Parts: sequence; structure tokens; C-alpha cells
Amino acid sequence: MTDDTVPSPSISPGLDGLAKAAARVKTAGFPPVHQWNPPHCGDIGLKIGRDGTWFHQGSPIGRPAMVRLFSSILRKDPQGHVLVTPVEKVSVEVEDAPFVAVEMQVEGEGEARALRLRTHVDDWVHVDAAHPLRFEPGPSGGLKPYVLVRDALWALVARPVFYELAALGEVRQVEGRELFGVASGGAFFPMCPADALEGLA
Repeated sequence: MTDDTVPSPSISPGLDGLAKAAARVKTAGFPPVHQWNPPHCGDIGLKIGRDGTWFHQGSPIGRPAMVRLFSSILRKDPQGHVLVTPVEKVSVEVEDAPFVAVEMQVEGEGEARALRLRTHVDDWVHVDAAHPLRFEPGPSGGLKPYVLVRDALWALVARPVFYELAALGEVRQVEGRELFGVASGGAFFPMCPADALEGLA
């Protein structure tokens, strides 16, 4: 199958067409988007803002069920984020990360601690080695935390949740360095050197 940008007559690049194609995929979990290689239909004006809001041609998509459905067929290709169905693929502009983690649950303590993060589309992520936390430089010397949701799709951790993460932080020796970070699922995720705690947020 070719990967050009010209839709075939049977392909509808509109939102309803995408939603109908995605809804036809019956699966117990997330659709197997990595197995699909449909033609690329170009850009139809889809964008995900920094706060996780989905836009179509500049207007917010006000249908939560549609946003959740679209989030389930999102994929990160080398050229950028796309929505994929078995019959079409369209580009999605992502300002920061495609998801936002808005809630955290904590189970256990110490080495037995397990953190779960809920995204703004109600997917739960177990923080562990397969779904790590990473911390990038933020404004004013602070940090921007992210969690890997699935495949190459990340969620920006909302500021209130980041404060909860930081409250669980501890200092550990990692390769001879004292690092401040948080443990979950048997893994330790460093945030910063221990001597750089001031101004962390």
C-alpha cells in the first residue's frame, strides 16, 4: 500500500469519518495502530494544546467521547503524531505532549510503592521501568515532568500532581552521585542532583 497524501474516494478525512472508522475496530485494549499502514491523508487541522485540549481547525472539540476515541488511535511516527485507522492516517499537531496526567494514586511504601497516574482522557498508567518518569528543564530553572503512557506517547504531569510526586521524593546514590527522585514499581526516577533541590518546581 502506498503512503502518499492523496485520499482515495472511499476515505473520508473529516472528524466523523475518522470516528466511525476507529469505532469499527473491535479490540479489548488499545487498537493495534502499529500494525496499520494506510495512506496519509494530510493535515485536517487537528491540534492538541499544552493543556490536553483537542482542536479541529482552531475550535475545541467539545465531545469527550470523540476525544477519548481519537486518543486511542494516536500514534507517534518519525514525522510526528498521527491519527491512524485501517483506512487512513492524518497529522496531529502536538504543542507539548499528547496527554496530561491529572491525578495520582499511591499504593504501598518504600520499595513496594506503586504509583498510578490518570490522564485527562481517563487512562491509568502504572509508573515503572516500562512506563518511566522523565524530567526536562522547565521555565525559570524548574522541571517539567512526563510519564510514558504507551509506545512513544508521553503525558505531561500537571503541576499539582508534580507537587505530589516531589513530596514523595528521596535522595539516593546513583552511580556515585546523590540524586533526588521518586521510586515506583521497583524503579527509581531521578529528578535532579540533591544539591539542586531549591527552585525544583
